[in-house]
Amino acid sequence: MAIKAEGLVPLLEIFDMPTSLKFYCDMLGFEVVASAGEDWAMLRLGGASLMLNTRYEADDRPSEPDAAAVVAHADTELFIDCPNVDEAYRHLRSLGIEVEPPRVSHYGMKQISVEDPDGFRLWFQHAVQK
Repeated sequence: MAIKAEGLVPLLEIFDMPTSLKFYCDMLGFEVVASAGEDWAMLRLGGASLMLNTRYEADDRPSEPDAAAVVAHADTELFIDCPNVDEAYRHLRSLGIEVEPPRVSHYGMKQISVEDPDGFRLWFQHAVQK
């Protein structure tokens, strides 16, 4: 018998919860649907869910993010289905977020990408109608 699954919720370890919430909620439009202080939060944007967890306990947190950890995040990318990529692009640009204009990938997805404060790459994409 196969396992039945109805969703996937990635968890990202982040440096600073207020900074990440400002990015994800205020800039991208996610909403906090559950949280545990400044240690953990469950976010939702439409049908996309994401968990954030602080990398350090408050008393062990260094004053600055570990540059090596940020660089290591380059191999973690999240792809979010976004029916109107052009509108998302205009929204992000209106907030001063640097983002390249939408492009169509070789596999038929119109997409844009942004990097979060911790170096994780987020792609907003949707299949191009043929």
